[in-house]
Amino acid sequence: MDFKVFTDGACHAESRRGGWAAIIVDDGGKRTFSGHEEDTTSNRMEILAAIKGVEATPPGAGVTVHSDSQYLINSMTRNWRRQANLDLWARLDEVVAQRQVSWEWVQAHTGRLENEEANLLASREAGTLPAGGASLSHLDERGRARMVDVAWKGETEREAVARGFVSMKPETLELVLSGGVEKGDVLAAARIAGVMAAKRTPELIPLCHPLPLTQVSVELEPDREAAGIRIEASVRTVARTGVEMEALTAVAVAGLTIYDMCKSVDRGMRIEGVRLVRKRGGKSAEIVLEE
Repeated sequence: MDFKVFTDGACHAESRRGGWAAIIVDDGGKRTFSGHEEDTTSNRMEILAAIKGVEATPPGAGVTVHSDSQYLINSMTRNWRRQANLDLWARLDEVVAQRQVSWEWVQAHTGRLENEEANLLASREAGTLPAGGASLSHLDERGRARMVDVAWKGETEREAVARGFVSMKPETLELVLSGGVEKGDVLAAARIAGVMAAKRTPELIPLCHPLPLTQVSVELEPDREAAGIRIEASVRTVARTGVEMEALTAVAVAGLTIYDMCKSVDRGMRIEGVRLVRKRGGKSAEIVLEE
């Protein structure tokens, strides 16, 4: 059995109180460990989190440790020189030697739930969370996933625009434009699929709110020069929360539909660059990420 271990460490700059957290995921579910120490450093907490996570797996197991600490990951994979914390490095080496451990660096605060949860738990143990609660609205005070309560927000008109691109062979694109794809009209099917996907987003994304969408538009623009099809989805609602996920889902499913309809002639197609480019409504009048 293989185990995934997600770790993080934190330290309060003034009090030097540190916190660590490790989350273990396997076929049996998820286990969470956390703790704190006084008069310590962030680096020590990062190492200790890895020790606690790895040693909670059985000897001989395959383990992948996910951490946003370059200090930890590079010391274990690139032989960074160990000039401090030698006691903890010795403990880590001992538990690692008894298992098949691989190391994966992840960028911090990019939405990976287990890493965000570990960060929250470690920060709480260290006392570095802002007063008033969690840093992630989708985690409760115990670090568990939840749907955010938006009842206190006022209803406003909201809009989100997302884009993506499906790259393909030039001859595949010409086949799409000439109507020669065996399954039918690729662009029409993808457009309808994108609209349907936006409407069903809460069924696909677990913590999404069901929203009354007032408008969904999916535009598909063939690009011969780039050899592919550009996708843009615009979604609107009048509600207490935004429609970014609906716009992103519309783009993703439209791209998947293009792939499905053309895969018999081009299995090397790629769905690329699915991203939010603009949002409006709520506390922010408008946020433009890309023109």
